[in-house]
Amino acid sequence: MKKRVCHVTSAHGRYDVRIFQKECRSLAANGYEVYLIVNDSQNNEIIDGVHIVSTKFRPSSRVRRFFFSQAKIKKKIREIDAEIYHLHDPDLLPLGNALVRKNKKVIFDSHEDVPEQIKDKEWLPRYLRKIVSGVYCWYEKYSLKKYGAVISVTPHIVKRLRKYNKETIMITNYPILEKRSIDRSPKRKICFAGGIDAQWNHDKIIEAVGQMDDIAYALAGSGSKQYLDYLKTLDGWKKVEYYGKISFAEVQSIYADSMIGIALNYTGQVRGIGTLGNTKIFEYMEARLPIICTDYILWKEIVDKNRCGIAINPHNISGIVKTIQYLLDNPEKAAEMGRNGREAVEREYNWETQVQKLLDLYNLMVR
Repeated sequence: MKKRVCHVTSAHGRYDVRIFQKECRSLAANGYEVYLIVNDSQNNEIIDGVHIVSTKFRPSSRVRRFFFSQAKIKKKIREIDAEIYHLHDPDLLPLGNALVRKNKKVIFDSHEDVPEQIKDKEWLPRYLRKIVSGVYCWYEKYSLKKYGAVISVTPHIVKRLRKYNKETIMITNYPILEKRSIDRSPKRKICFAGGIDAQWNHDKIIEAVGQMDDIAYALAGSGSKQYLDYLKTLDGWKKVEYYGKISFAEVQSIYADSMIGIALNYTGQVRGIGTLGNTKIFEYMEARLPIICTDYILWKEIVDKNRCGIAINPHNISGIVKTIQYLLDNPEKAAEMGRNGREAVEREYNWETQVQKLLDLYNLMVR
């Protein structure tokens, strides 16, 4: 008889790459009866053996999600009655505690370093951020020490959480490897597809390309109207090819058409170390794109070890210009970096290298 397990998210979409595409589908493919509870207004459905169950509640704000979605999620949890509950959001910790009291096995999946992330939250008044971060850190420790296991995505977060729960493991966010390799016909173009927000330093990239000749910046994704309006005031915007939110296939076409993938992330929560939770550099490696990325310790180690890109200071506009120009002027070197990146993803940085860790954890918990 199949073991019934249930993933729960209050904040992520039903087709979230880590939760649904990677973890839920992998568990279903390996003999588990898998449910996924989500906050949205869509119909329930079954995809690749995963039962997606909607609360029929789509919160319009963080406050409404925190205070009003818990009861709706609890109702679905009672209906499903799984052996293992796998929680994906910090606001679900109280729910996890309630499940533990009912002798259910609970896993918490920490996608981010939440106490540090809170310190970056623009919607919180600055004077409250450190206090809220401290309170969350205390409650996180109180909760996780009672859970069956904890998962996180990057070494320094795993090290911190293992102090609370010795059954803490790292399952990174490496991409699902596409077996088919897209034919490349690169032009003098750099690219980015993802969140159009300040943490990716799009303004500095646009300023850099504005100083260069015969180059375009292919930019795809969604962002706030306020931030996009600001980017459009920059002189370099005339060199931006903005696509908005597009399909996966269209993103792959942009990658195939570009010469360089750029990922100049900067956020205080990773404290200069970097994260393996963000898949951007691995997406570029998979697409045979040479990378220009932030000189986070983890990212620099990866691109240097695999000779697949260049890690730089994301705030130094002249350095951005110089690095882009170097790769444009040395297309053979850029192509070699792209090949190296693809080989590294096929060898090491892909989801298949993580699946067995997930299965081992679940197999241990259902005994």
